[in-house]
Amino acid sequence: MDDPASSYFNCSDSERAAFEAGIKLGSVYHQFMGTPLSHQNADVLERAIEEGVRVQPFVEDVRVHIDRSYLKERRSPYRYISLTGNMLQVELKVRYATAVVVCGMKFFQDLRYPLMYVKEVRPVKTRGSSEAV
Repeated sequence: MDDPASSYFNCSDSERAAFEAGIKLGSVYHQFMGTPLSHQNADVLERAIEEGVRVQPFVEDVRVHIDRSYLKERRSPYRYISLTGNMLQVELKVRYATAVVVCGMKFFQDLRYPLMYVKEVRPVKTRGSSEAV
């Protein structure tokens, strides 16, 4: 694996993958909260967030969903609302060297908080194994 920054990290591959995923989820949250949102741009915004994350190092997959039920509760005469953490759900898969980490961001009602969390950490499947990455 060619990573020019690897010498700066004193951690395992799975720890590095989790670190990278956390950076990406944090950037999604802090970059896009407050973005003007309407029925007309929700699909475009989901794809824009995905494409912005997808080009970052070590990302294998990303899925973004905006809960459109909040758009029904338009509180503004200007036909849009601002994106908030309770509307956004993200699933992200990061691969670093020998590890794959699947992380998520979702609003949990019991916490009343848009939590970023680790769903799964696993080794990279090799060509000889029965499961694909």
